[in-house]
Amino acid sequence: MTSSDVTPEPAPHAGEKRTARPSRGWLKVLGIGAAVLVLLFAGSRLSLLPGLGDLFGEETHDRSGPAVLKSIQDMSSYEAASGNFQVVVDLEKDTKFVPDALRGTRTLFVGAGTVAASVDLGKVTEGGVVVNEDRTTAEIRLPRAALGKPALDPDRSYTVSKQRGLFDRLGDFFSDNPGSEQAVNKLAVQHIGEAAKESELTARAEKNTADMLKGLLGSLGFERVTVRYGDDQE
Repeated sequence: MTSSDVTPEPAPHAGEKRTARPSRGWLKVLGIGAAVLVLLFAGSRLSLLPGLGDLFGEETHDRSGPAVLKSIQDMSSYEAASGNFQVVVDLEKDTKFVPDALRGTRTLFVGAGTVAASVDLGKVTEGGVVVNEDRTTAEIRLPRAALGKPALDPDRSYTVSKQRGLFDRLGDFFSDNPGSEQAVNKLAVQHIGEAAKESELTARAEKNTADMLKGLLGSLGFERVTVRYGDDQE
């Protein structure tokens, strides 16, 4: 090797400090560390690394504010029957001219909930109760039993499976999509309400209400109690 092959490093001037250059080894270590952090983050979002939450000791803290009372309503309805329902919701959303592998979702959800049937005793008219002079017989006319709104039970409802296209997975990676959960919940409530209408829940509520009134008035000395609903003549 000749002297022309080596370029001497210029000596620093008086009072000038030499700046230390970062070692390539440190740069590699930083790069590997960054790659590991990205892998851990991606694995936690895409469920590629099971048990990752246990490794870092993930905890849940409830920092919700106190519940605020908005209004109070007096209840005059007698809840005479309640039905438990379960429905399997199969919701699929596709995009025209795009394969399902790229864009589309399909959710299989089991929804469980209850529907109550009640008779509104507060709607009994002035002439709705007729009692004889001896107070031995009574005739009561009540409105028809009505169904309440279906109440979905989160403890008994769950998602069986959820298939998503590539674009949907990427979208969920960067942000949550609560709208998809609301869609299956809404469908489950709708189907449970339809099933309640087709059931004999209102008929059972009317029978239970009549039995309750007959037992109550019977304990007060009435020998005969007749309960009619709506336009019933018998």
